[in-house]
Amino acid sequence: MKRNILLATLLMACCCQVVTAQTDDRKWQLVWSDEFDYTGLPDSTKWGYDTGGHGWGNNEKQFYTVKRLQNASVKNGLLSITAVKEKYKNAGYTSARLLSKNKGDWKYGRIEVRAQLPKGRGLWPAIWMLPTDWKYGDWPISGEIDIMEHVGYLPDSLFGTVHTGAYNHRIGTQKGNNIFRNDVSSAFHNYVLVWDENKMEIYVDDEKYFTFNNEKKTEKEWPFDQRFHLLLNVAVGGDWGGKKGIDDAVFPQSMQVDYVRVYQ
Repeated sequence: MKRNILLATLLMACCCQVVTAQTDDRKWQLVWSDEFDYTGLPDSTKWGYDTGGHGWGNNEKQFYTVKRLQNASVKNGLLSITAVKEKYKNAGYTSARLLSKNKGDWKYGRIEVRAQLPKGRGLWPAIWMLPTDWKYGDWPISGEIDIMEHVGYLPDSLFGTVHTGAYNHRIGTQKGNNIFRNDVSSAFHNYVLVWDENKMEIYVDDEKYFTFNNEKKTEKEWPFDQRFHLLLNVAVGGDWGGKKGIDDAVFPQSMQVDYVRVYQ
């Protein structure tokens, strides 16, 4: 009995250390999560779908499907978002784009996604956020937060980026940074956003590599005082993802997600 009590005490101590490390020494409380501890389609109380094959503003080549296990499924504790080379409606590839809109929407917090990325030229996985209410107007005025983007032709590179009316890629003023990891397609990493009224910080695991400060000017610089929701997707091709072409030999390829956790 004493041994069991000692083991339990040690386990509790270890857990407390992990929580402290994962919450940046702030008193965050878990408010939303998906641990993917079930089998089948993604939980419909937490995830919806964007669907279509119209290029998504980036000349992407995939058709995003809805409730199709070939493209979005949960098994063995993991969510798999899978890009497949196949003829489907007007496209030559299929994939999925999940979103938490109206099922998980937050203003400020810590968003943490543990994932392993697909591998191959032409793939463009992303973990990102869009405004739920678009209060200030259409993209990019109401903002976009790219917690993680990866393009297959740069296999060791990860990107964190913010878009606003004043800072966006259409006018070449977007704010962001990149970091290098040589195992993004063979190991899981934590992709993290820490966001409050003063700044955003983007991390890979425990390493912060991008900070975007609130300049306290107008919504053109900082539209991030509104609700945002999370998106998980794997695009194929596109202006950035397909810049060096698409290697059809790599398909199918999946982004696997171990968990999504949101703290406030």
